[in-house]
Amino acid sequence: MTSSKVPITSSELANLWMAFQEKTMIIRMLEHFIEHADNHAKQLLQTHYDSASKAIDIITGIFQQEGAVVPAGFTESDVNKGAPKLYDFLYDIMYLHMMTKVEMSLYSLFCGMSYRKDINDFFINLTAESQAINNQTTQFLLEKGVLVRPAFVSMPKEVHFVKDNNYRSAFNWFGETRSLNTIEVSLIHHAIETNLVGMQLMIGFAQVAKNKEVQNYLVKGMKLSKKIEIDLGEFLRQSFIEPPATHAGKATDSKIAPFSDKLMMYNTSLLTSFGLGSNALGGAFSLRNDLPAKMALLAKDIFTFAQDGGKIMIENGWMEEPPQIEDRNKLTE
Repeated sequence: MTSSKVPITSSELANLWMAFQEKTMIIRMLEHFIEHADNHAKQLLQTHYDSASKAIDIITGIFQQEGAVVPAGFTESDVNKGAPKLYDFLYDIMYLHMMTKVEMSLYSLFCGMSYRKDINDFFINLTAESQAINNQTTQFLLEKGVLVRPAFVSMPKEVHFVKDNNYRSAFNWFGETRSLNTIEVSLIHHAIETNLVGMQLMIGFAQVAKNKEVQNYLVKGMKLSKKIEIDLGEFLRQSFIEPPATHAGKATDSKIAPFSDKLMMYNTSLLTSFGLGSNALGGAFSLRNDLPAKMALLAKDIFTFAQDGGKIMIENGWMEEPPQIEDRNKLTE
């Protein structure tokens, strides 16, 4: 059988469904950003918009070929064209920079879960596209002076091995706690950088949300992002490293919603899930035991926040149900 004749597996169906949700969401966000962007930023945004639109068409074609219903995802009804600009100076590119990080993680994972050649090739291409856009947005933001590089360090001259368990301990009764290693610094920097962009996203969302419960939820989200930034930033400060910060990408004072509450909740949910994964990664690769402990506490808060968001989405009929496997119990009644 050729790959086009092999039925898609449950994991391939799930991955395509999730990609459809993310891609239809991001093109709605990009529509608002493109409407208000300057020429250079508009080119980057339009490139990703065109790529996302093409991906949606491919996924739609696969679903139709397989006789599956095309998901609802997000449509033109989820964006209010003509709404005032919700975010100011360069936030559009900062948002795209953050979302391509999510996409790189998501689609590289999907590559390893796909078996049919055309679908595996599709996710390989999506991974490459997100990597390319991420690189372009990184260089763009660096040129504009609004993206803070991680701390520079002296290059190692010798190879060392850990000789005792004090290396893992954050509490040393006989001297100073060891400074962070470069792996720990990089993971903390990444988490703070992402949370700063996410915090501004939720500030803007909270200003324009129509549903009061959604608004209150998004306010909790921006406060949680701030808490994460402060808690993790303290680890850097203890090693005399300033946490990343930027003057760009703030929410405006607009109260007119460019997006539906449904879209804003899904976007928040996606970033919350990404945050949980990043915290788990940070805890796993840290060799100083106070950092995984802090990551675990933050993960608990993030998980609770995610659960509360899911309840709101279900109560309002905004959570599209993923494809289900056959319920053999019901079928054999």
